[in-house]
Amino acid sequence: MTSCLRLKKSNCKNCYKCIRHCPVKSIRFSAEQAHIIDDECILCGHCFVVCPQDAKQIVDETEKVKVLIGSGEPVIMSLAPSFIANYEGVGIEAMREAAKKLGFHDVEETAIGATMVKREYDRMLKEENKDIVISSCCHSVNLLIRKYFPEQLPYLADVVSPMVAHCMDIKRRIPGAKTVFVGPCVAKKDEGAEYEDAVDAVLTFEELTQWLEEEGIELRHEVIPEDKSRARFFPTTGGILKTMAQDAPEYTYMALDGIEACIAALDDIAEGKIHKCFIEMSACSGSCIGGPVMEKYRRNPVKDYMAVSTYAGTRDFDVDQPDVTVMKHFFTPIDRQAMMPSNYEIVEILRKMGKFKPSDELNCGSCGYDTCREKAVAIYQGKADISMCLPFLKEKAESFSDAIVNNSPNALVVVNDTLEVQQLNDAALRLLNIRRESDVLGEPVVRILEPKPFLDVKRTKRGIYNERTYLAEYQRYVDETIIPAEDGRMIICIMHDVTAEEEEHQRREEISRQTVEVADEVVGRQMLIVQEIASLLGETTAETKIALSKLKESIRNE
Repeated sequence: MTSCLRLKKSNCKNCYKCIRHCPVKSIRFSAEQAHIIDDECILCGHCFVVCPQDAKQIVDETEKVKVLIGSGEPVIMSLAPSFIANYEGVGIEAMREAAKKLGFHDVEETAIGATMVKREYDRMLKEENKDIVISSCCHSVNLLIRKYFPEQLPYLADVVSPMVAHCMDIKRRIPGAKTVFVGPCVAKKDEGAEYEDAVDAVLTFEELTQWLEEEGIELRHEVIPEDKSRARFFPTTGGILKTMAQDAPEYTYMALDGIEACIAALDDIAEGKIHKCFIEMSACSGSCIGGPVMEKYRRNPVKDYMAVSTYAGTRDFDVDQPDVTVMKHFFTPIDRQAMMPSNYEIVEILRKMGKFKPSDELNCGSCGYDTCREKAVAIYQGKADISMCLPFLKEKAESFSDAIVNNSPNALVVVNDTLEVQQLNDAALRLLNIRRESDVLGEPVVRILEPKPFLDVKRTKRGIYNERTYLAEYQRYVDETIIPAEDGRMIICIMHDVTAEEEEHQRREEISRQTVEVADEVVGRQMLIVQEIASLLGETTAETKIALSKLKESIRNE
C-alpha cells in the first residue's frame, strides 16, 4: 500500500483527535507525535478531516500530471460523479472546458465506468448464485475487508471499481492515452497505484481547485441535463442500488454508509446472521459526496444529494460492456504485523496505568481508544503510551501535588472568586484549629480568616506578599501571602507560622526594655550620689575658703 497520507510533525499537538476518529486505530504515537501505520490504515481520510492543526497531508500528484501533459500524449481526466456537488452549478461541459485550458485532452465522467460495474453486479447475482455480495466500489471498504475481515473476502465482489473500469475503457478506446482520476477520495490514490496499468495519476477535488486558481481559470456555471446518465447516482448512499436492475428476487438489497455500520455488518456476516443479500458499502457517511476531500470541511449532505439527484438521468450511459474477464479482480488478504498480547500482559499494562480492578477502567475514551483494554493492547503493540491516559495523568498529577501540599510546613487555604473555601492542607487545619477539612469546605472564608485581604487581592488582582499578621482568634502570628490564580478565579493564601519567632522577638524586646529601665535607675542613683558628693565637697571648700581668708586677713593685719 502506498503512503498517501503524510504528517507535518511540527503541527502535531498531541491532541489524540485523529486516533479518536480513526475507526481501525491505525495511528501510532511516539515522541508526542502521531504516525500513520500504513499496513493497518484503510485510508478513510477521517484523520485528515478532523485534524485541528492540518498536520495530515495528502500526497499531491499535480506535478506528476503536469509532466504527463507535457509528454505530448493525450491525457484524459476521469471525473468522479460527485463533482456536481463539489462544483455547484458546474456541469461536465464546463469542467471539460476548464480542464482543456490546463492541457487535458478531454474529460469524461467516471459514471461511464460505474455503468459497467453495476451491470456486472446484476450479472453476478443472476448467474453466480453467491450467498452474499458486497460492492467493491469503495477502496476503503475493500482495504477494511482485506486487512480486518479476510474471512469475508469471498463475499467481496471480484469486480474492479468504476474508476479502474473507466480508465481501462479509455485506454482501450484511445491508444497511448494517459488517465487521471479526479475525485473526493484519499483511498483512490492508493487504488490508482495498485492499478498502475490503468490509472496514471489521481488528484483530489482540492488539488484540482488549487491548480485552476493558480492558472486563473474560472469555472463557467452551466448545467445541461442528459437523460442517459443514471450512473451519476453512484456517489450517494444507495446510489448503486438505484442504478441496478434489482431483478434477482431471492436477494435483499441494502445500502450501508460509514465505517462503523460496515464493520457491524461484517461482524454479523462472520456470525452467520446474514444471507442472500447484496450490500452496497461506503466508508464515508453519505457515500462519496461525504468524502474527505469534498473541499475538506464542506458538509452539505442534503444539498449535495439534491445536486446529484437533479443531475442524474433515468437511463444508462451508452457503453460497450467489457468482457467479464476484463472486469474481474480477485482481492487478496493484506497481513497486518501487529501481535496480540496475552491476558496476563494486558493486566500488567493496566497495572502500570494505575488500573488494578475493573472499577478503575473508566473507558472514558480520552486517549482515543474505546476501552482501557484496547489502549493496553495498543501500548503492547507500540502504538500508544501510558501517558496518553488522561485519568492516569490527572491522578498522578493530583497525587504529586497533594503530596507537596499536604507535606508543606506552610498553611495553604484556597478560595474561589466568591471567597468560598475550596481547599486546606494539614498545616492549615492545625494552624486554624479545624478538626476536618469538610467542616469548612464551601463555607465563606470569613468563618476562618479576615476577608479584607482576599477582597483587596480580588479587586486589584495583585498579590500581597509576606505581610506579618496577628490572627487574634487563634493567638498566632503569620507571614501571610495572598495571590490570585487561574485568572482571578481562585485565590491562594499561604501562611507561615511565625508565632514562636514573634514571641521570642517580643521576649527580647521586653528584656531590652527592662535592661534599659534598670540602667536608667542605676544611672539615676549614681547621679544622686555624685550630686551629694559634689554638695559636700562644695560646703567643705567654702568653709576652707572662709578660714583661709580669715587667716590671710589676720596675717595681713599683723
